[in-house]
Amino acid sequence: MGIELSSTKPAPASYPFNSSEGLDLDEAYERAQKGEGLQWVRMPYGEPGWLVSRYDDARFVLGDRRFSHAAVAENDAPRMRELQTPSGILGMDAPDHTRLRGLVTKAFTPRRVEARRPHVRELTASLLQDMKAIGSPVDLVEHYAIPIPVAVICGLLGVPNEDRALFRGWCDIAMSTSTLTAEDHVRLAGELMSYLSDLVEDRRAAPQDDLVSALIEARDVNGRLSHEELVNLIVFLLFAGHETTASQISSFVLVLLEQPDQLALLRSRPDLLENAVEELTRFIPLGIGAAFPRYATEDVEVGGTLIRAGEPVLIQSNAASRDALRFPSPGVLDITRDDARHHLGYGHGPHHCLGASLARLELQEALRTLLDGLPGLHLAQDVEWKKETIVRGPRRMFVAW
Repeated sequence: MGIELSSTKPAPASYPFNSSEGLDLDEAYERAQKGEGLQWVRMPYGEPGWLVSRYDDARFVLGDRRFSHAAVAENDAPRMRELQTPSGILGMDAPDHTRLRGLVTKAFTPRRVEARRPHVRELTASLLQDMKAIGSPVDLVEHYAIPIPVAVICGLLGVPNEDRALFRGWCDIAMSTSTLTAEDHVRLAGELMSYLSDLVEDRRAAPQDDLVSALIEARDVNGRLSHEELVNLIVFLLFAGHETTASQISSFVLVLLEQPDQLALLRSRPDLLENAVEELTRFIPLGIGAAFPRYATEDVEVGGTLIRAGEPVLIQSNAASRDALRFPSPGVLDITRDDARHHLGYGHGPHHCLGASLARLELQEALRTLLDGLPGLHLAQDVEWKKETIVRGPRRMFVAW
């Protein structure tokens, strides 16, 4: 028997539930997970949509091709800010997404990523020495958490050192939910696209051992990436490889400092480092809310709710990774947790994060260097939180040792 859906929906709940300050997961998610069906919510902009917060429901939607990314461009999609910007590869469905992802995967190989580990380890060690030279207290965000992913992704792409400050500014703006005008966003996006277009042309003329050159050479049965596709992919890799990882580094350190038993265990058991990174990724709800909505292309039942064709779905992967039906004691940080790696922090299905292996590498090396090099590490003052961004985390976090 099919599920009957009322012709009238309840008034949508205001979403997101969490504020930008802190790293707590709002209790509204637990109530939603225990309740019947899905919750109907409205974000600050766009039409209302169905919120998916249970683990099994999230994996189902993430892996089911009946939920379209490309349809977002044709609708007033739920979103955090007024301007609705193109999502690049995240806004594509098969077969276009499959082709582009296949080409990127050829260039973004595990070998290429793992080859960066000595560089990342050297980078973190250098930043640690710089922090020691400054002397405590020092802002961990400004002098450690942000420089690591900026240097790594720019190095991988082949961006010259002297231009990295520009990229940091562009990334900050792209992740902001502030009241910048649409004209400001268009202007700044134009500056970035122009810069990257020139970089691509430089690499076409003189290839180097970097990801841009590898993407230029990547082929499949349908040929190479077009110039526009290539530039858009670089934009995506740049943003994906910066803001989230920078916030994770500082947030991971903060949570460990707040849970000294887990920190002491990790210091005594360095073999737990990789699993600790997975558990911290599972445990910390980094996103302020759900992002990257999908639209049902036909009627689909999800979690006891019939989603009609043309209705948007919002997936809160952070909440799903804290679903008690999947993870025992989900609100407890346990770096020995056997199944921590099954979290949805990097998504699932066709759009699983391309940079997951790079993010893991950076997080592992950032924690390793910091914990080995600063045995007396502690917070020096209250954390100042980021505001008006879609990714939560400390804006300023002064530490001492």
